[in-house]
Amino acid sequence: MIKNMFVFFVYVFPVNVVGMLHQFWEQKQVNSSTMETENLVVYESIPSPGPPFICYVTLPGGSCFGNYKYCYTKAEARRDAARIALMNSTFNDLPCRRITPEFITRSIEEAVATTTGNMEDASDPNTSLGAYYLMLKSNTGKTMLEFQELMTVFQLLHWNGTLKAFRERRCSRQEVISYYSEKRLDECLRSHMALDWLQRERKMPGLLSRELQLALRELAQARQAGRELRFCKEKKEILSLALSQASTEELQAYCGEEKEECWRKGETALAYLTCGSHCLESTVADSLEHCEFYYMESGSDRESLG
Repeated sequence: MIKNMFVFFVYVFPVNVVGMLHQFWEQKQVNSSTMETENLVVYESIPSPGPPFICYVTLPGGSCFGNYKYCYTKAEARRDAARIALMNSTFNDLPCRRITPEFITRSIEEAVATTTGNMEDASDPNTSLGAYYLMLKSNTGKTMLEFQELMTVFQLLHWNGTLKAFRERRCSRQEVISYYSEKRLDECLRSHMALDWLQRERKMPGLLSRELQLALRELAQARQAGRELRFCKEKKEILSLALSQASTEELQAYCGEEKEECWRKGETALAYLTCGSHCLESTVADSLEHCEFYYMESGSDRESLG
């Protein structure tokens, strides 16, 4: 009911949704004593010679939304993306969107009802249900949007084949969850995933183009449905990075000799196994501060687009 009323308000009344979204997250940062207000909300407009124009907005933490409507100008696309992000941000702050013991119990019961598992599996972190329970429990108090940001990392690891590699090296689910729960999705992790796809492209020419087309369709469908886009968009960015470098001799050499050297030294994201103990090693390179494919709106743009 509250969400429906808010949707009606922001769509019917002429409000500065771009400014409201910025102020919403600025206030959240102030309330949490986190004063990094410089890069709160990040916009990315997709280059296009004409309509429909597409704009993505990324919130603190990484959640991403895009414009829902068919937009005839870049400014309209930005406002519509901000509107979708503002509605989700506000709705996510409701008490019902926080992970509580009661919420965890309901989620596990629903998972049991839709799978072949049982309630006893929830106490075993080596089962899928137990891993899900462990992730929920370790994120008690967080909102569903915050939980989704964490889940995006594991979705990408599954999509990229990294989780399969973990299983083949007998690394437990609990170890993987513990390690990657503290990792941010940064340029280093994206680059390693792109290198993995480059290796597959060398074995199966044309694979990257097919996967990228599929990712673009999924991203468009999710945006038009008004859903959170981080997983779909990250797939597109990783595949685009791999495809753009597929014919570069330097990276081809890196994928071969240099990557093997990194594996030997334990400096890649998959160099996690310690002989005999099956432990994860924290040897991944430091994350970069900025995302190369996002840009921040200027103050003058914010005022003119309100």
